Amino acid sequence: MIIDRYDPMQLFDLVPRLELEFEPALAGLDRLLEDDELFRRVKADMARRRPRSLVAGRRSTPVEVVLRMLVVRRLYGWSYAETEQFVSDSLVLRQFCRLYLEPAPDDTTLVRWASLIGPRTVEALNARVVELAGQLRVTRGRKLRSDTTVVETDIRPPSDSGLLADGVRVLSRVAKRAKALVGAAAGDVADLFRDRARSAKRLARAIGETARQRGEAAADARQAAYRALIGVARASLRRAATVRERLVATGGQAGERLARQLDRFVPLVERVVDQARRRVLAGEDVPAGEKVVSLFEPHSAVIRRGKPDRPTEFGRKVRLDEVDGGIVSHYAVLAGNPADSGQVAPALDAHIARFGQPPDLFAGDRGFYSAENERIAEAKGVGRVALPKPGAKSAERQRHEGQGWFRRARRFRAGIEGRISVLKRRGFLGRCRDKGEAGFERWVGWGILTHNLATIARTRAARPAAAPARPARQAA
Repeated sequence: MIIDRYDPMQLFDLVPRLELEFEPALAGLDRLLEDDELFRRVKADMARRRPRSLVAGRRSTPVEVVLRMLVVRRLYGWSYAETEQFVSDSLVLRQFCRLYLEPAPDDTTLVRWASLIGPRTVEALNARVVELAGQLRVTRGRKLRSDTTVVETDIRPPSDSGLLADGVRVLSRVAKRAKALVGAAAGDVADLFRDRARSAKRLARAIGETARQRGEAAADARQAAYRALIGVARASLRRAATVRERLVATGGQAGERLARQLDRFVPLVERVVDQARRRVLAGEDVPAGEKVVSLFEPHSAVIRRGKPDRPTEFGRKVRLDEVDGGIVSHYAVLAGNPADSGQVAPALDAHIARFGQPPDLFAGDRGFYSAENERIAEAKGVGRVALPKPGAKSAERQRHEGQGWFRRARRFRAGIEGRISVLKRRGFLGRCRDKGEAGFERWVGWGILTHNLATIARTRAARPAAAPARPARQAA
């Protein structure tokens, strides 16, 4: 049964000699998380676990505790297991998370609850936090700057040989698990459950060794090893199709679960076989958008942005819209590697939807520039648009970009580079440790949400305390 919170208790009163208290920023964060709208949205998603979760069953971890522990996890960059351990060991964090003297929820419990909170809910939570930032005068939403960055998925650098070996290993593993269900009915297929993972791993290792060698002999050996590895993968695919037919025929939940795993991996392995055949055997250049770079995070994209230190990144491109006050008012996880010039209209539409009016200033880098984008921004009511034009510029364009307001806008825009650096270094937008596409979107959303909460709390804590009111003058 979903419960809201534990009975309130003040742990600091139990050990007065320690003089425990929240630091100013944590105290501000504590007050922000008391917002009822944040609480209701998280509770609505947690209630979806079972049809009668709100009224039946044993008492769950309270909604308030789950929300605060998920924020603490991202605030300090901990894993779920570390969050359980450190919150359990700290009186200050117990008080902050409203855990009091109750046992901390297990890390697997946190994982289960976190997976129920959908990406759209996290996005709505961030919208509410931006609204609170406006109410608390942390931002007015007058100035907007946008940029894109890449958030990496937790995968190893991909190679066709490694992906083929992974595919054979996964299909062999599922077939091995299916043997107990369909083995008796599969006597007519002698090698239906044969494990080819070792052969695939040996061939992948041989390909890696020949890749470090030069000469025609090494190239021929590499081609031969690839042909053998592709043949092993195709044999695994054929047997996986037979295993799936047998699983469907047996029925039952266990068979359906294994069949769903095959339905997930077989198309990906088929794409890997095709791209390896085209790229290695046929010598064809496979477009980045058609490549599979991971069987386990297939939503990952190949992103090349021309950076000398990191020419190729594997993950997802994310657009960040930041307003004055250091608040990321909106974010968007993009598909593939779209040009930045296509993000101006979506950024302005999101800003208008959030603040009810266009910004007085919109700034972006050269990638956001186009004459059409400037017209779009002006048509939406933006007061000043600062998008530097790349390449050669006319004398009129040089005068336009040489104006004082344009130069100040470019300096304002450069601040989002520092914001992205902070988000990466603090782990808010570091390498994604959650699984799947929904997990990736949640990872980005919780990172932005926690950053905004911390920024609001820190800004309010830095403000001078209100001066005491002067006593009224008494009449003579």
